[in-house]
Amino acid sequence: QVQLVESGGGLVQAGYSLRLSCADSGRTFSNSAMGWFRQAPGKEREFVAGISWNGGSTYYADSVKGRFTISRDNAKITVYLQMNSLKPEDTAVYYCAASRRPKAAVVADQYDFWGQGTQVTVSS
Repeated sequence: QVQLVESGGGLVQAGYSLRLSCADSGRTFSNSAMGWFRQAPGKEREFVAGISWNGGSTYYADSVKGRFTISRDNAKITVYLQMNSLKPEDTAVYYCAASRRPKAAVVADQYDFWGQGTQVTVSS
């Protein structure tokens, strides 16, 4: 059973960086596409980035393209989201998600397992 645990969130000033991590304590996600989503107060959950099972394909929301990088280490059973040049509008709870499918998707209903989320707050 996939069990996702996010870490790395926090409070930073605009322009700074954070790296989020998502570990699968169930040790089953090596063949799964992974994704990061976020939800800001009063807004719907939105796609941020996705990565295929072997890291060969990555996808990004236009709002983070060029600033965020998704990667994975299947040996460590961990997926990362490197967030650079953070903006106040990046403030949200960030969720890690795993799919039963090997190909990454950009919509939430294509993911089957979710972490509890980690708060990212960017001050201006």
